[in-house]
Amino acid sequence: MYPWTVFDRDLKGHMQRAASVISLAAVFIFLLVATCRTPALAGDPAWAPLVRRLADDGLDKSRVNALFADDSLKFSPEIMARKMNALLKTKLAARKPGPPAEPQVMERYLNPILIAGAYAFYLEHNKVLAAIEKRYGVPGTVLTALLLVETKLGTQVGKHNAMTILASMALARDFELIRPLVARTDLSPEMAGWLVSRTEQKGNWAYEELKALIEYADKNGLDPLTMPSSMYGAIGLCQFIPSSAVSYGRDGNGDGRVDLFDMTDALHSMAYFVMRHGWKTGLDREAELKVIYRYNHSQSYALTIMAVADRIGKAGEFFGN
Repeated sequence: MYPWTVFDRDLKGHMQRAASVISLAAVFIFLLVATCRTPALAGDPAWAPLVRRLADDGLDKSRVNALFADDSLKFSPEIMARKMNALLKTKLAARKPGPPAEPQVMERYLNPILIAGAYAFYLEHNKVLAAIEKRYGVPGTVLTALLLVETKLGTQVGKHNAMTILASMALARDFELIRPLVARTDLSPEMAGWLVSRTEQKGNWAYEELKALIEYADKNGLDPLTMPSSMYGAIGLCQFIPSSAVSYGRDGNGDGRVDLFDMTDALHSMAYFVMRHGWKTGLDREAELKVIYRYNHSQSYALTIMAVADRIGKAGEFFGN
């Protein structure tokens, strides 16, 4: 029996060692799979769920990893909270008794100094604007008015960072991340439910715009990490949201890319957007206002754009240009 006992003992030892090797291999395989499924993330660890979501949606994992590993990119729940507090204020104001405020021209944009500057811009870019009007049918006075109201003729493109804005809003679709920052704590269950639902909607909107920003930047050789924007992620001299940049951006100067921070590209893109939303020669004023409304969903905004365009046109008539 002794030989069998020795053999049995050796067999047990081999089996134990084999089991240990198998266990270690299983752990290694698990970690390898987990690493492949969830990109390793440097930078702000708060981004991990958003990085996984982007990678699962088919964006290149290494590209997403590189973007969110940048130390300059920090999650800011205050961005979504600011938006939701503003929407909540508007929602509550609309419930107050009495007729809603009538849309009206924003008189500050009719300041003679601003109009003079806009007219000077119109003259300076007259050749480009004339070519654009011939191609798209959109008058240079309207494009100049849009540029004046959006970015003060391209001089103010926003002091925020597009990636930070959109990524923070996309991550903060989870209302619990901004709950402590909501200004009102006395909401009815109905309004509280609306706020949670609206936060998720805005977060999903921002997520799609974030993907569009990365697509637009990568396609045109731009860096999304350093791209300035408005407080809610609009970019360029024309203040397009990224999905509009992808859909309506045009290469106006012929260099093979769409750079909305280039004046010629921005003007061509604005004209293409306006044309695609219904502008054509011969529209009456009501139809013109409906088209401009699509640029920024505000009737007061549309009235202001057309009032500024009229003033620029009258300046030309006055000076005989």
